[in-house]
Amino acid sequence: MINIIPVTTKKQRAEFIDFPHDLYMGDPNYVPELFVAQDDLLNPNKHPFYLHSSAQLFLAYKDNKIVGRIAAIWNPHHNEFNKVNEGQFGFFDCINDQEVANKLFDTAKAWVKEKGGDKIVGPINLSTNETCGLLIEGFDRPPVAMMTYNYPYYMDLIDNYGFTKQVDLRAYEILTENANTRSVLLLDKLEERLKRSGIILRLIDLKNFKSEAEKIKKVYNKAWDKNLGFVPMTDEEFAYIAKDLKMIVDQNYCIIAEKDNEIVGFAVGIPNINEIQIKIKRGRLLPTGIFKLLFGRKKIKTLRVMMLGVLEEYRKLGIEACLYGRIIKNAKQHGIKGAECSWMLDHNYMMNHAIEQINGNLYKRYRIYEKLI
Repeated sequence: MINIIPVTTKKQRAEFIDFPHDLYMGDPNYVPELFVAQDDLLNPNKHPFYLHSSAQLFLAYKDNKIVGRIAAIWNPHHNEFNKVNEGQFGFFDCINDQEVANKLFDTAKAWVKEKGGDKIVGPINLSTNETCGLLIEGFDRPPVAMMTYNYPYYMDLIDNYGFTKQVDLRAYEILTENANTRSVLLLDKLEERLKRSGIILRLIDLKNFKSEAEKIKKVYNKAWDKNLGFVPMTDEEFAYIAKDLKMIVDQNYCIIAEKDNEIVGFAVGIPNINEIQIKIKRGRLLPTGIFKLLFGRKKIKTLRVMMLGVLEEYRKLGIEACLYGRIIKNAKQHGIKGAECSWMLDHNYMMNHAIEQINGNLYKRYRIYEKLI
């Protein structure tokens, strides 16, 4: 007997967060999410997503044991911006049992339909400004910071339910020792050419982080506005994410392109804290996890370039190459072995080509699915 129960209490929310730890026990590539961060993300009283949208968490029980979880999501902000009428599912984890998966999807679909949706899309963990996508290629290594991971059988569970591909997302790996140094060697010449156009590159100013974040937000919401499924962040959402990023960001990998004191492009690389997080049992910072996080940061050897955007009117000037060149140059100087650039839409040919030109290797692929209701 399979029962699907809506999460309504703090205790149930904790069980929802903890279920993957048991499901993936023994998997060497599984990285536990930090409990405190997940609890905030899923708490309607704490995360700014819920100021404009809603989500309902569900747990699946079989023989009085938790065997699956899912979130049904309704984001009017997303629907209005993209001119669609769809809901999302996210935080999907399940034992390898099609019946359990079907009941979870049925429940999420019914919830979205009740909200008025005609389609369900996912996995999207609240919005595309958070983690999203089902891993479909590249199961041999752990995910990097703020990327997802799942068992290969999830593809069968989703396909068998009748979901179809909406879009694939790419993750590229760049090893600093193999990176095409052309962009680094030409960096001075490229930057000189940009200077003649009034465009300069600089590191982010962490002492004025709030002001910098405000400027970056304007570019972020414009530079990504044609990406499938994108929804601009509200002021509250951007401030929330910026606050989290400030704790882990490294100035050397956050590069800004500026003209007349206005930001026209930027790249944000963050240390891959998953190198440490993978060792934090069940995502708990206490009693010892906090020390692993604090003292392990200096040993991190990889990055994730998680954002790179240039305003449309400033593209094709070489700004993208300079941003990547700066990050590669700084990474080499600080002993970083490699970086993941993610995620890119499958059809973002210009950005994919730019990464491939510096010997980026497509090594992981993720998928967003959809199904009419």
